[in-house]
Amino acid sequence: MTQTISINLGGLLFHIDDEAYEILKSYLQAIERQFNDEKEKKDIILDIEARLSELFAERINRQKDLIRVDDVNAVISIMGEPHDFIEDAEEGPKATGSNYRSSKTSKRMYRDPDNRMLGGVCSGLGAYFRTDPWIFRALFIVFAIFFLSGFIIYLILWVAIPEAITSAQKLEMRGEPITVENIKNTVKNEFENVKRKMNL
Repeated sequence: MTQTISINLGGLLFHIDDEAYEILKSYLQAIERQFNDEKEKKDIILDIEARLSELFAERINRQKDLIRVDDVNAVISIMGEPHDFIEDAEEGPKATGSNYRSSKTSKRMYRDPDNRMLGGVCSGLGAYFRTDPWIFRALFIVFAIFFLSGFIIYLILWVAIPEAITSAQKLEMRGEPITVENIKNTVKNEFENVKRKMNL
């Protein structure tokens, strides 16, 4: 008989069978050990847990409300194993073993809070389309001056497009794979940017 356990992951409640729970628990402990020396460890772990909960939520529906071993293994294969991104001083991240996969990248429109001038709409569009946000800023200014619609369109987009808050959302905005390694790099870059701004 399979036992089920209720867990809170990334603010969401999940029911998971005991074997899958042990695999997930070992995975999270391995990730914590991997980031023991990082100053940003807490933020990295929170963002990883938030992404794991998103992936588990995608796998659950009305017919299936229990997370099983195959679900945990599928999510781990997307996120990457801790040994997949052990950093070597000269070689950089190493891909070791068959679990290191090219994660399917999905792209989504978000407002970019890190490079915003006003609401982050133009910087979000720039990140999504991989262009300079000043192109979109210039377009909105031209539409605002000549057609009086630029400001209204900007406000509509400001309300309609969600802000990229988590590291996973910022990666998704740029169309990068949402893996443990990329989440770690994003959190570290954010900390460096904050430190740089504070030193100015």
